[in-house]
Amino acid sequence: MAGSTESVLRYLSEVEEMAEEILADRQQIVTLDSKRNKTREAVRAIQKDNSNHKVWLCFGNLFLKMPKPTAKKLLDTDYNELDSQIDKLHKTLKSKVNKLRDMEDKEELKGFNLNPLSKEETRALGTLL
Repeated sequence: MAGSTESVLRYLSEVEEMAEEILADRQQIVTLDSKRNKTREAVRAIQKDNSNHKVWLCFGNLFLKMPKPTAKKLLDTDYNELDSQIDKLHKTLKSKVNKLRDMEDKEELKGFNLNPLSKEETRALGTLL
């Protein structure tokens, strides 16, 4: 009886750990998405500004004044990095959710592994319709 109790506790702790990892990944995606949106807003504000002055950027606790092209380039690279981190988290989240569902003896989610149409596929579909 003690062995079965220990195995049930081990099983429940594994399921709980996986669920906590999924929740942590989801929260990290929300946080990174918020940063990505702020970066996009900053790039847009720089593009809208018609003056030829230097712009101020905040990096953590540090404010820097730099030329607009340099600032835009830094923000673009930051945006692309955030985008790749979010994509990577989305991909790992799918496998973690599937693993959790396997642990709980539930069916795999239908439609969860769908990918969007590429530009070429969208154009081909547009020509057909």
